[in-house]
Amino acid sequence: MKKLTFAVCVLTLSSSAAIYAATATGTTPQIVGNAEAGKEKSAVCAACHGPDGNSLAPLWPKLAGQHEKYLLQQIQAFKVGTRSEPTMSPMATPLSDQDMADLAAYFATQVKQPGTAGEKAMPVGQKIYRGGKKTTGLPACIGCHGPTGAGNSAANYPSLNGQQVDYVKKQLDDYKSGVRGKEGTGIIMRDIATKMTPEDMQAVTDYIAGLH
Repeated sequence: MKKLTFAVCVLTLSSSAAIYAATATGTTPQIVGNAEAGKEKSAVCAACHGPDGNSLAPLWPKLAGQHEKYLLQQIQAFKVGTRSEPTMSPMATPLSDQDMADLAAYFATQVKQPGTAGEKAMPVGQKIYRGGKKTTGLPACIGCHGPTGAGNSAANYPSLNGQQVDYVKKQLDDYKSGVRGKEGTGIIMRDIATKMTPEDMQAVTDYIAGLH
């Protein structure tokens, strides 16, 4: 009985120490997303983003295949208000931390349907995406989003390939105007967008849509 009591005390002290350490360092236990649970919770998202995350409307983004970490960050940004969108902010507000993690996990596991490059994509869009624009100091998109537009999960740079043209164009406009840019690495995109003309934006978004 004494040995058992001692073991319980050690376990309790260890747990308390772990909690104290987490509090002292400002960290919280990581919530792991459950894709199956996310699928059930995604029913309300289907009206805009499609049941598998492949939206049909040009202004609504495809969520399928997007990096889980990035998806979670954006949902959280909508919830706390660092990213504002009339249709998304109210949807994110009631979500719990677990809800957001589950939804991000679900959409990340879905397969994105390929898009089609627009008429203005070649050669201007390709040139900007791969080489930037030296005359205005515009950096190449490939540096962060990769040659196929797959992005960089570790750096939390989103996947762009196959994305809706109108949606991407609107995001660039929002970055340039300052509507976006407070969430995550958005400040980087805000600086980049200010160096783009409307023609640059249209050409590069047309090109991105055809990447796969």
